Amino acid sequence: MKISARNSLAGKVTKVVKGAVNSEVDLTLTGGEKMVAIITNSSADGLGLKEGTAAYAIIKASDVMVGKDVGKVSARNVLGGTVAHVEDGAVDSVVTLKLSGGTSVVAVITKESVKNLGLKNGDAASAIIKASHVMVGVDH
Repeated sequence: MKISARNSLAGKVTKVVKGAVNSEVDLTLTGGEKMVAIITNSSADGLGLKEGTAAYAIIKASDVMVGKDVGKVSARNVLGGTVAHVEDGAVDSVVTLKLSGGTSVVAVITKESVKNLGLKNGDAASAIIKASHVMVGVDH
């Protein structure tokens, strides 16, 4: 599977809860981190998602927010880790976070946000991702 999204995080489906239109898909990544995705029921059915299915959480880097000392937020996915790398561009920066289980998550945020957060290598930080921004993929 080749995709343009910077984040393709391997894991397994731990639960699928179907609603009237959408399904809530719980994934456990290979590093043990928990992710939640909201996808349509037809997508969940088409992918054959059920408990134990190997799957990928796919997130565009521009859909990943970064925070320090994150309190309560409405986003379902708040993944704690450490800043592994910051690459500044003219306007945006690419921030790579190493999660506690070893998985890396890449975020593209403004250079001004990096400055305001004071982000530097080794800092504790969190990747914040809305469940509706998580796509699910499988190797079929």
